[in-house]
Parts: sequence; C-alpha cells; structure tokens
Amino acid sequence: MENSPWDRLPPQARIEADRLIAAGQHVRAIWWMRECSAAPKPGIHACLDLISERIPVVRGPVSPNPLAPDGR
Repeated sequence: MENSPWDRLPPQARIEADRLIAAGQHVRAIWWMRECSAAPKPGIHACLDLISERIPVVRGPVSPNPLAPDGR
C-alpha cells in the first residue's frame, strides 16, 4: 500500500518495529512508529492496524490450538 504508515518508516525503524512487535511490546512499537515516521504521523488506530498486519509476518502463522497442532 503506497504511503502507508509502514512505507513512511525508514528501513532501520522497520527492523526495530518488527522486533518490538515480535516481542509483544505493542505500546512501544506504536510509540516507535509514530516517533520515526515521516509526516504525516500515523494515528494510534493506523499503528494498531499495522501491528495486526505485521504479527503474522514476524511471529509466523498461529495455530488455532497451540497444544494440538493437528487441530484436535
């Protein structure tokens, strides 16, 4: 998506945002994305949407039941 909050982050800031998201530090990730973004700064809701998009990328797909990988 062109001009998305992710596109407005410099490459090094993207790496740190992914690290924070992978660690479950979503509040810090929001602060970091807003701090490092080029204008216009993304709002909190845009950052939350971005975090939701990035979680499967940085953590991998999540099994519906982590105790039963075969779905039972």
